[in-house]
Order: sequence, then structure tokens, then C-alpha cells
Amino acid sequence: MKKYYLYIDESGDHGLVNLDRNFPVFLLCGVLVSDENYNIIRSTINVVKRNFWGSKEVIFHSRNIRKCNKEFQVLFDLDLKSKFYEHVNRIIQDSKYRIIASAISKEKYIKNYGRLSNDVYELALSFIIERAVFCLDEKKDENKQLEIVIEKRGKKEDKKLEEHFQRLMSRGTAYIEAGRLADLKITIHFKDKKENINGLQLADLVAYPIARYVIEPERANPAFEVLKDKIYSKGNKRYGLKIFP
Repeated sequence: MKKYYLYIDESGDHGLVNLDRNFPVFLLCGVLVSDENYNIIRSTINVVKRNFWGSKEVIFHSRNIRKCNKEFQVLFDLDLKSKFYEHVNRIIQDSKYRIIASAISKEKYIKNYGRLSNDVYELALSFIIERAVFCLDEKKDENKQLEIVIEKRGKKEDKKLEEHFQRLMSRGTAYIEAGRLADLKITIHFKDKKENINGLQLADLVAYPIARYVIEPERANPAFEVLKDKIYSKGNKRYGLKIFP
């Protein structure tokens, strides 16, 4: 059986009450990768961690890296920062995986559906699972298994998302019948950030540039240029970037 992972992280706040006009989207980002390719990615990231921090225990977090906070204060050294980004960009560009992301445009969503409609996190997850299934359909392996890995948010939030996932598995989605989901033997696991899972950290690193692209697609975005070819595509369409509504 061929095993695949879907590591999922978020960018932005999924709440609809207080809107940040400078960041008016919620984006859920998935990194879809086979078991063997993930082992390579995990090892490569650990090499970078050891080279720059002397330990694989450091946890890459996009915001802390951008702000040079905590362990990443060493990146105030511009020469070191340049070398670090060179290594990270090479991992993002050269590794074998696919990005599947879903962005909710909050202002449009509220206008169309109101503030008290479906949970946007659950909605975005549904979109990502759909696109992941379509992507895996293109793989030649007959027996495939998909394990979804999501960072823990809290007992209440995780329980609610687990229930949503179980509903998806039993009912299917608007475009995928439950049987197709069952064929992939999909499971979902919630992991703590402290568990230092490099797949979740890769999803975190690529989520923010994609969100910035959704907000301002015409603005210069070097980080997005690095990762854009990893977004699941069909022809010239970025099928792995769902913007709703």
C-alpha cells in the first residue's frame, strides 16, 4: 500500500467577528507528499536545523522567522539570514510534494453567508480534502492510504473538526462520494507543535506567502515565486489553490 501524508497548517484568523483589514483572508494550506519523499524532506530540513542551530530540535515557525524572534534572532545577521533562506528555498523548490490550499475571503464570505454560517476552517478543510483526492486520483498506485496531520488548536476546536471530518467520511462532499474517501482509508491526527513535525513546519512556511498572494496578487512576492510551481495544477489552472467565495 502506498502511503501519503497531507500536512495542514493555517495562515490568518478563522474568526469572522473582528476583521483585520490588512489580512482579510483565512487560508488553510496542505502539503501532500508520499511517505518516501517525506522522509527525504524531513531529513533535509533537519540538516538545515543542525547546520544553523546545532540541533534538530528547533521548530521552524514562519512568523518567528520573518520577525527574527526567539531562536531566529540569529537571522539579524544578514549574511546568515541570506544563507538560511537560500537553503530553505532550495528545499521548497527541489523537494517532491504538492501544495493544496484553500483561502476564504472573509469580507465576501460574510456578505454572502453572514457571520454565523459554517465554520470557515471546516469549509476550507473540505475543499482541501476534495482537491487532495483529485490529485491522488492521478497517481498510478492502486492501493493508496492518506493520513491527514493537523496541528492541535485546542480540545474544543479539535473535537469539532474531528466531528466534521467524520461527517465528511460518512456522507462525502459535494463532488466526492463517501466511497471514494473510504477507498483512501483516510485518517486524521492532531499533533502538538512541540512534537516538532517537519511536515507541519513546511506547510507553515508556504502558507503565509500564498495568503499574501491571495490578498495582493499583483504585489511583488518573492517567496510565492519560489513555491508557485508546487501548487497542484491542471494545465494552466492552479487547481490546488481554491479561493472562496
